[in-house]
Amino acid sequence: MMSNQLEKILITGVTGLVGERLLRRLADAGMGCRALVRAGKSVPAGVSAVEGDLLDSTSLSEAVQDVSAIIHLAAVFRTPDTDLIWKSNLEGTRNLIEAAKAHAPNARFILASTTNVYNATNPHPGREDDEVAPHQAYPASKVAAEQELRESGLNWVVLRFPFVYGDGDGHLKLLPRYAIAGKWHPAMRMSTIHHRDIATAMNLALAGVMDGHIVNIADEAPTSIYELAQLVGVRLESSSEPLVNPWYLVSDSSRARSLGFQPVVRTVYQAMQEQIM
Repeated sequence: MMSNQLEKILITGVTGLVGERLLRRLADAGMGCRALVRAGKSVPAGVSAVEGDLLDSTSLSEAVQDVSAIIHLAAVFRTPDTDLIWKSNLEGTRNLIEAAKAHAPNARFILASTTNVYNATNPHPGREDDEVAPHQAYPASKVAAEQELRESGLNWVVLRFPFVYGDGDGHLKLLPRYAIAGKWHPAMRMSTIHHRDIATAMNLALAGVMDGHIVNIADEAPTSIYELAQLVGVRLESSSEPLVNPWYLVSDSSRARSLGFQPVVRTVYQAMQEQIM
């Protein structure tokens, strides 16, 4: 784990579901963290803040100055405004890449992406080398952002995360609503990752073992929608109908394991037992 205060890590998206929790963990581990924030936003003690906006490229030069790594978490996804999704996720990433090339060309650029990029009809759990052609704006914009980074000439890492939960974020409690709205089969399984293990993966990425790789990050047990709903006190309607597209939302994390990733929170049931939901 990196712990040298001389290292400076820029983190975007620090007020989001993932960023807020990851920033605290990195700061508590003694890493020198710099947060890109909009005016009026506060950051934890020990974290330096730089005001800026991904859509204002001139504001990014100070943010990336002298950093050894960039963790790009900022993204827009739950909105019907597809133009905003594309502008934020692609143009914003492009602006940050250009700032890094100009002012921190040796920095390691770690992009948070999503396993939702894998096609619903995939014949196996989503693998990093599978063809992807997502139809929804959020995963499609992430695929485009990944491509921008891979072609940038920077030292890059792409981490694709599945459904994120834990640390009292309330995300899992929303899942039954998504399942009902999407008419998901209750037997459909979904890969998950606890916030603790986003930090586990990020520490490995910061150490350099994932350089030049797209890496799926997931725990050890994809769990059915039916079971996940039960964990938050909701009983979904049962069904024994055949499950179409059985690998949708399940990702293969073999590459992560080959690079040394081992989840601390191995299953959602462990999280429940340890009361870290």
